[in-house]
Amino acid sequence: MSTVKTPPSGSAALEARRNHPGLALTVILACQLMVILDATIVNIALPDMQGALHFSPTSLAWIINAYTLTFGGFLLLGGRTGDILGRRRVFTAGIAVFTLASLLGGLATSDTWLLAARALQGIGGAFAAPSTLALLNTNFEGPARTRAFAIYSAVSGAGMAVGLILGGLLTDWLTWRSVFFVNVPIGLLILVLAPLYIRQPERHPGRFDLYGALTSTLGMGSLVYGFIRASEEGWSDGLVLGSFAAAVVLLAAFLAIETRAEQPITPLRLLSHRNRASAYVNMLLLPATMFALFFFLTQYLQEVLDYSAIMTGVAFLPMAFTQFGFALVARSQLPRFGPKPLLTAGGVLVTAGIVWLTQIDAGGSYLSSVVGPMLLFGTGSGLSFLSLNMIILSEVKPEESGAASGLLQAMQQVGATVGLAILVNLFASGRKDALSHPPTDASPTTLAHYVLSKGIASAALGGTAFAVCALLISVFLIKVPKPAAPQAD
Repeated sequence: MSTVKTPPSGSAALEARRNHPGLALTVILACQLMVILDATIVNIALPDMQGALHFSPTSLAWIINAYTLTFGGFLLLGGRTGDILGRRRVFTAGIAVFTLASLLGGLATSDTWLLAARALQGIGGAFAAPSTLALLNTNFEGPARTRAFAIYSAVSGAGMAVGLILGGLLTDWLTWRSVFFVNVPIGLLILVLAPLYIRQPERHPGRFDLYGALTSTLGMGSLVYGFIRASEEGWSDGLVLGSFAAAVVLLAAFLAIETRAEQPITPLRLLSHRNRASAYVNMLLLPATMFALFFFLTQYLQEVLDYSAIMTGVAFLPMAFTQFGFALVARSQLPRFGPKPLLTAGGVLVTAGIVWLTQIDAGGSYLSSVVGPMLLFGTGSGLSFLSLNMIILSEVKPEESGAASGLLQAMQQVGATVGLAILVNLFASGRKDALSHPPTDASPTTLAHYVLSKGIASAALGGTAFAVCALLISVFLIKVPKPAAPQAD
């Protein structure tokens, strides 16, 4: 007599579908890649956007800054909201806003429309991005979690370079609008697949820290805006000084509120652990160097080496490949050596790469001046970011993983913005010095190349200071014991 199998109930079938860690990881990483890509994918399309929507030279930078400002300002709020309302729910809501904003950006017919869409993209990204790390932390365990973090670090590290490559391809082959439209099908796919394959972590309902959310968002926004404007108008500008003053007051109020709040938006005990606090600082310093590297090398490739948009994007492939590959190498070696040796080795390589960039000159070539620093920086950052992620998120309580992730990504975003603002000012000083001591009998083109190269070399000196500080922190402040024995992968 044959037995009839009872089909699984709806909830059981849904849980069976969610038992696909590979698909869950893919969905989470697709979100992270979209958010990272949008920090750089529009860079190469900026000239086309300027011509189509009649941006002034001074307002063009706000295509980048509008995204940076809202993304950095809302990250802490986005991380804590996921802890309280449910990380998968906030993750999908953020993706929905980001996808809608991308569609609106691709349809823009005026500069104001495009800037509003970019600001909305930043808000959506700020609510989606912190949940990516938190969902990895709660959907995976043991070696599977280490593997997931390794791939996440590889994607995050290579994402900016991939953004330049993809931006060049889309701009050359299609139109500048395609750098926004490319997000729409990806976002829709994430919205369909996330409820099916990502398990909803246990919610930790609580009272929402309204005053902490308000002061952190306004304070972070003021800080980011101050550094953005400083890179354009100089450090003595009235609005720059006013923004920094407002940031100091608001963030001081935020810290005071957080020390008294029963359920703070950013639990300050996250910074009470020396290793975690040191790793957070390094998460600020490394992007400060990394983002500026993209910014200046893009100019060198296009203006000095006369690369097209698509060739400029392809030129970043060595960096993307090494970042991705060595993040996976770090994952395989982490159980054997622990995070500190990998972090230290990565810091040495990053420092060597940025020191090499201080020697860049107008007579250089791609092989002599560009690819070497890219390979060193890609290898070093690939080894570093996984170790930093593991140090920051280890031993974090499940109900605080969203806040920890939000703070991690806020550090990255503020680091990139602060670093670029400082290095752009050094770049301007280097250009000024070069103009006061030009080479004799130089043609206008040769002089322009000389001035640009001297500016980049001056900025690289500042980047070297960031990299050396990060290396010293890794060597002297982070104390992680070596694993007792290698663990099975």
